[in-house]
Order: sequence, then structure tokens, then C-alpha cells
Amino acid sequence: MEGEESQQLGWALNSQTLLEFVPLVVTLALVIAVLFVANRVVRRNPKGEISVGRQAFMLALTAVCVLLVIFSLPITETSRGQLLSVIGLVVTGVIALSSTTFVANIMAGLMLRAVDSFSPGDFLHCQEYFGRVTERGLFHVEIQTQDRDLATVPNLFLVNNPVTVVHESGTIISADLSLGYDVSHVLVEELLKEAVVETGLSDSFVLVGDLNDFSVSYRVGGFSDDVSRLLTTKSNLRKNILHVMHANGIEIVSPNYMNQRVLTPGARTLPQRHREKQNAETAATPEDVIFDKADSAAEREALKSDLADARAALEDLLAEWKANPDRREAVDREKLLLERRIEFLTERLAVARKDD
Repeated sequence: MEGEESQQLGWALNSQTLLEFVPLVVTLALVIAVLFVANRVVRRNPKGEISVGRQAFMLALTAVCVLLVIFSLPITETSRGQLLSVIGLVVTGVIALSSTTFVANIMAGLMLRAVDSFSPGDFLHCQEYFGRVTERGLFHVEIQTQDRDLATVPNLFLVNNPVTVVHESGTIISADLSLGYDVSHVLVEELLKEAVVETGLSDSFVLVGDLNDFSVSYRVGGFSDDVSRLLTTKSNLRKNILHVMHANGIEIVSPNYMNQRVLTPGARTLPQRHREKQNAETAATPEDVIFDKADSAAEREALKSDLADARAALEDLLAEWKANPDRREAVDREKLLLERRIEFLTERLAVARKDD
């Protein structure tokens, strides 16, 4: 009898133990089914990519499924709490170790916005990066380079390195060249300033840089208030330097090359004159092709600024009308014009955002 009772007790204990694992098995089955269905629903696009929102959804769903499995384990509340604490510590450590750069870029982005040293449309130069700003994000700044490519620069990189910004108020356009000692620096200065004037720059200047062994280095420049055509203006300045120098019989050539070439006496290295095939004022400039996205970003920023000014003017006008009710007729006319301008700017801003 005692053996039978012991056997029955053992079967009862085993049955009870198996019953304790039933919730775990059911939960695992449900979790696997839910994750399988969710993975089928969140399909990849034709390019093989998954959107950030869908990835975040799958990550959150997986975390919830793991918690459900833990709560269905046949263990005591104390053990379950300890297991959750260990998992929490592991997750916290992973986030802490992997989020150093993440948080640093966020803080750097907030710092750049607080300083506000540049805005979309400005030329920016930082280390090997040069181009026009197209977007300012919380983690990075997007720059459109001279090759029309888009470069993503982390905010932390811009904070840790010197940044040169060409603002819309204007900048100095300059060029460097070297000439032999047989050419008078007085004549060179006059011709270089003439080239600056032909380029359309103001406040021209010429500096003597270095007195080299075989040549004299010059730096010529002037002020330009049209920074949107920065590359074209630099190119035009160099073209005009060539035109002015060659037109006055001064050749720009390396002294080493002059010593090595074999020429007849009196021969000079001057190109033949060619007539320009199209007017420089009506011709398309490289900036129109290179910085198309930057131009759109600058246009949006200008529209936002004009829209904010118009709304502020409308608020001031309504405040004036409340203070002086006698000017209601004149205020109504100005109010109508401002409302039309606000509507026009709003439509243009919507079109600009849609085109982008």
C-alpha cells in the first residue's frame, strides 16, 4: 500500500509540475505566432529596406513578447523580480555604452541651433567638407558639395572642428598667381586691379605674398555681395586675370618651364584670342546645377522669414487698430494687403516644400 501511495503521489507531483509549464508553452506558442505574423506584415520594400517606424514597432513588440514569456515562467515572484532586474541592468548597460555618440550628436545639434552660425543655403567649409547647407537635423547637417552630391556631416564633427561660413552679406573673392622678377610689380598691381573691376568686384586689393627664388607671388581679390554665384565669380576672376595679362603681353608661366623649353628668339607663350560664344550675363552658371537642393532650402528659409515678418506686421496692425479705432478704414486696407501677402507666401512655401 505504501508503494502504491508513493507512486500515486509521484504521478500527482509530476502532473502538477507539467501543469505549471502549460502557461509557458501557450505563451511561447502565441509569441511565436504573433512575431511570425508581424514579420510577414512588416514586409521590406522593393529596395530591400525597412522603414525606421516599422523597425521600432518590431523592436517594441519583441520586448513585450519577452516580458510575457518571463511572466509565464513557473518560478517564484522573487526569482522573477531578480530576472527582470538582471535584464534591466543588461539593457541599461547596452544603451549607455551605445548611446554616447548618439547623445553627443543631439547635444551638439542643440548647441549649433543655439549659436545659429549658419542656416540652409549658406556656404560651409569644415575640414575636407565644402558646400552649401541643405538641411539642419538633430543629429547631422546635410551639405551639397561642388559635385552636387549630398554629404552628411555629424553635428559633433562640426562642433569639434573649425567651421567657416560664407554668409549672404558678402565675401572676399581672391586668386593667387606668381610672375617672374622681370615684370614690374607696379604694372602687375594695375593689371590685377583691372581684372578685379572687370569681374564686377569692389574694394580691389593686391598683395605681394612671397619673394621666391624664381618668381614673385601675388594675391589679388575684391568684395562680392552675391555669394550665390561664388564658384562662378572665382572662375571669372581667374579668366579675367588671364585676359588682362595676355592682352598686355605678360605671360604667366613657370620659370623652370621657361628655362627648359626650346624656342626661337622672341617667341612668347600666349594663347590665340577667341571670342566668347555666349553672353556671361545670360548664360547658365554652374551653381544652378550644382546647388539645386541648397537653392531650394535657401528659398524655403527666405519664405519662412518673409511669412513671419508679414504675420508680425499684421499683429502690430491689429494692435494699432485697437488703440486707434478712428483709423479703421486705412487699417482695413493695410490689413487686406497683409492678408493677401500671407496667403501668397503660404502657397509659395507649400509649393516649395512639395517640390523638394
